Amino acid sequence: MPPKSKFSAEILQAQAAFAGGAADYERIRLMVDSVVPFNNHVGVRVTELAHARAVAEVADRPEMRNHLGTVHAGAMFLAAEVACAGAFSGAVARRFAQVQSFVLRESKVSFLRPASGRIRAIGTVDEAVVESILAGTGDSRHEMTGKALLHDDQDTLVGKVDLDYVCWMKGA
Repeated sequence: MPPKSKFSAEILQAQAAFAGGAADYERIRLMVDSVVPFNNHVGVRVTELAHARAVAEVADRPEMRNHLGTVHAGAMFLAAEVACAGAFSGAVARRFAQVQSFVLRESKVSFLRPASGRIRAIGTVDEAVVESILAGTGDSRHEMTGKALLHDDQDTLVGKVDLDYVCWMKGA
């Protein structure tokens, strides 16, 4: 497990922006984009982040392709999962320091057609659960859904991903 000290300091800096009522989504985007070593290894990047919505991209590189020359299903799934994790991070930004764990429990993927080029995943999370998390003050467990739409370089919808997460929050 990576050391939390640097990450925790960054979280607190991002949360400090809420004192003035505004989220520092760019700082949160940079954290989400760098915190998971595997995502960095593969090269998935969060390119946009807002409240309950994020976009993650997989670059068009030969190692992201399968034996048929199209984008590998695993690369597309990772982009979807990163986009939804980013959406969660943006949604709970003001309580981000209280997130104890956010883990993927289950998923359903529908690949609609072969994909080529850069993949862009647009992820969202369940707003009702977000409101419950933000309203909470004690320790709590939440089940949350995320949805991601996958588009290729021609902006063709190539896949849909439903993700079920479990989130544990520490009391404020």
